[in-house]
Amino acid sequence: MKEVVVVGAGKIGATIADLLNATGDYTVTVIDRSQAQLDALEASKGIKTSMIDIENADELKTVLTGKFAVLSAAPFHLTTRIAQAAADAEVHYLDLTEDVASTRFVKDLAKTAKTCFIPQCGLAPGFISIVAYDLASHFDTLDTVRMRVGALPQYPSNALNYNLTWSTDGVINEYCEPCEAIVDGELTEVPALEEREEFSLDGVTYEAFNTSGGLGTLCETLKGKVRTLNYRTIRYPGHAAIMKALLNDLGLRDRRDVLKDIFENALPSTLQDVVVIFVTVSGRKNGRLVQETYANKVYARAIGDVVRSGIQITTASAICAVLDMLADGHLPQKGFVKQEEIALSKFLENRFGKAYAQTDHHHGC
Repeated sequence: MKEVVVVGAGKIGATIADLLNATGDYTVTVIDRSQAQLDALEASKGIKTSMIDIENADELKTVLTGKFAVLSAAPFHLTTRIAQAAADAEVHYLDLTEDVASTRFVKDLAKTAKTCFIPQCGLAPGFISIVAYDLASHFDTLDTVRMRVGALPQYPSNALNYNLTWSTDGVINEYCEPCEAIVDGELTEVPALEEREEFSLDGVTYEAFNTSGGLGTLCETLKGKVRTLNYRTIRYPGHAAIMKALLNDLGLRDRRDVLKDIFENALPSTLQDVVVIFVTVSGRKNGRLVQETYANKVYARAIGDVVRSGIQITTASAICAVLDMLADGHLPQKGFVKQEEIALSKFLENRFGKAYAQTDHHHGC
């Protein structure tokens, strides 16, 4: 039995705890500053809970000491504190953050750490980089790598064509911060919400536009090897235009607390979602220009007797799969590990990675 700590008892944290607890291979302690959220977990037999304020470094270090790993499912602004505590307590560290600055901090910590630091273990950043790097490895030379991901309601019913399926803070952050990309071979920053495009998959039309953080470390890994590399979030058409009006014209970019309040009071959350993953790589093989695409949809379903959303399943399964690989010795045991260093085949063979299995039957839409 390996002892692990999950920080954050929200939608994703609860799913991670359930998945790990159900295996019988991990003893799970969930920490959060909200007793109410921890109480909601109490139903799961065997999961320990502890109410502590993550901002208290000593308390945090005490909880982590002697454990195998800590998995952060906390809001992005707490990432650096948890990573620092993991380094101090000498435990392995995994997180889900899309925040670029936090990841740079984690990378610096990892240089002198005695344990392994693996940020961005979710869907995007995370699984998407594993897929893109795997596809890229099939080519002699690369031309373009395009990554598209969205967690969407199956039944959109408002003007934004959107329901909250994951962290409100996270979604606002990725809509506001600058986005990394490679354009004409040069590493650059492009503005969020711009460069909108439309595409269709299985007869459904989607839009995609720049958002921050989804690439993880892939930009620097493929720099000098690819002409175009970009990441865009998928939504239903019409979403970007309204978001731009809210953020730019109404100035809510500078009042994120107000925007968060509006979202959480006006956009219902839903468990009935679909996660759309679409990665296209083109380049040369044997002198010819060819393209390979990975497309997948993951729907909400029951895990045990709890229905989990597609975004909960994909995000939690990804970090659990990486933890398993770390525990099994398939990953370096110290220093910084990039998502793209994780082999796609190993990931998909993993008991948690199987959540990404591609099914041939499509749900009716």
